[in-house]
Amino acid sequence: MPYLTILIIAIFGAFYYRAAQFENESTLIWCGLSVLISVLTIFWLHWGLLGMISGQVGLFIGITALRIFRKS
Repeated sequence: MPYLTILIIAIFGAFYYRAAQFENESTLIWCGLSVLISVLTIFWLHWGLLGMISGQVGLFIGITALRIFRKS
């Protein structure tokens, strides 16, 4: 079992869960997207740890862009 990978997925999920709580947004959507991106990049696309981190950075940029456009 890839225990380290699962731990990293949980850490990213917890980060986005807390970020959603801080922003008063849906915690299920943010955390779910984070876990989904991590699982897809690691287990389906086989991009490795760098791919998972890149996916999380992309998710963060996407959420930030949506929030900026929504406030404008």
